[in-house]
Amino acid sequence: MSVMDTAHALVVGIAAYQHIPPLPRTILQDALDIHDVLIAPEYCGYPPGQVQVLLDAEATAAGLRAAFARLAHQAQPESTVFIYLSSHGGRIESGAHAGQYLWPVDVDYRSDEAMVASAIAGAELTGLLSAIPARKLIVVLDCCHAGGLSGLPGASSSDFRPGMAQQYYETLQDGRGRAVFASSRGDEVSYVLPDAPNSLFTTHLLAGLKGGAPGPGGFIRVLDLFSYVQPRVTADQPRQHPYFQVALDENFPVALYLGATDPGVGPAPADGFAYDVFLSYYGKDPDKTWVRKTLLPRLQAEGLKACIDYRDFRLGAPRIAEIERAVEQSRYTLAVLTANYTQDPFNDLENGLAQYLGTEQRQVRFMAILHDQTTPKLSIRFRQALEMTDDMDDADLAAALRNLVYQLRQPVGR
Repeated sequence: MSVMDTAHALVVGIAAYQHIPPLPRTILQDALDIHDVLIAPEYCGYPPGQVQVLLDAEATAAGLRAAFARLAHQAQPESTVFIYLSSHGGRIESGAHAGQYLWPVDVDYRSDEAMVASAIAGAELTGLLSAIPARKLIVVLDCCHAGGLSGLPGASSSDFRPGMAQQYYETLQDGRGRAVFASSRGDEVSYVLPDAPNSLFTTHLLAGLKGGAPGPGGFIRVLDLFSYVQPRVTADQPRQHPYFQVALDENFPVALYLGATDPGVGPAPADGFAYDVFLSYYGKDPDKTWVRKTLLPRLQAEGLKACIDYRDFRLGAPRIAEIERAVEQSRYTLAVLTANYTQDPFNDLENGLAQYLGTEQRQVRFMAILHDQTTPKLSIRFRQALEMTDDMDDADLAAALRNLVYQLRQPVGR
């Protein structure tokens, strides 16, 4: 079963407000396109029946509350939940009605009192999100648009500002495993470039979800999605800076990467390397048996070509020369880190040559997996290692293997 089989989403787009000037129709196209990419099996892979979409007349205050209630009922703690809101939002900065407000399609702004009664207050929105039990939840807010706020009929407040205050995002992501991704800072607006089918922010969000964002292990993860979108939006419009607020225990998946139900699928790149990976390990048991009888067969079953000493080192050749050849001719050197690993000086040579070659060529040529709870030397432990220990359950170990296979198939990068 795919991680996304338990994913849920709510997509809201409001342009044709009933009592205030409308927003551009681009807002509706944004919501429709986000919905379509989430449910597309070739992209994000969300089950269509678990993705709600509310457009214009459907997005009343009552309709929004009902949609959030369905999420709270249907989502499980292990679920991923993706919420996208494109509408008007704003804040009153002082006085009796000070606070944040999300505007449903039927908001009434003849007075501050009418607006407060018909909008969804920030505290209520926080409560609606807190009721969702999922520990992997991302809220995407595109709620500060450049048009539609002039000439509000009968508005009595002179202290109203469009967009949510940045300080509010910390409250909105209350709880662990929560991320809030806003299209702009609290004092900025969100732009639509001339003749563009989507808003600037959603243009890059869609591109990230369609494969632009990195996909280690076959998943687009929350931090990688933001890292993809934020600089591209600001490069296109220097006055718009997407904002991110998180409380995370992990960089959790928000979508499949290019529909990858099996992230290991696909050949390694044809980049001239004789081997995909050179296995660096301690050559005595129990390390030797695990590498030769468990790790190596699994890598080969995925179509990867591995270089390993007992089979691929040439008889009669100096061992040091064979290590150098293996490192140079392999896309990656993979160290299997255990408490025994550093007992063999040849292991130091293997990982040292790989790290030096990577530094010399400004590439990543060295990777490591942690096979037991040991503390490697500084030159190794400053790098991210993949945990693959014997005490992991089968599902976690299978996920780690898929991640490893995916990484070993990637072209060497910087």
